[in-house]
Amino acid sequence: MKKPARLCLLLAATGFLTGCQHVEPWERRTLADYTMRADRDPLTIANREHMWFSREAASGGRGVGGGGCGCN
Repeated sequence: MKKPARLCLLLAATGFLTGCQHVEPWERRTLADYTMRADRDPLTIANREHMWFSREAASGGRGVGGGGCGCN
C-alpha cells in the first residue's frame, strides 16, 4: 500500500472513531428545551396513535378501548 493511500485510510478511520460528543453542563439546557421534545404537540400524538392503531388492527395499551376492526 502506498504512503498517501495509507495516510488517507488512517485519517478516515480516525474521523469515524471520533463520533461521540461530550455535552457540557451549560449546553444541556439547549438539549432539554421544550422544542426538542418529540411529544410537544398533543394533536400530532393523537393522530399518530390513531393511525398506528388503525393500521395494526389492534388496540390497547394506551387507554383506547374497543376492537381492532374500528367499530368501537
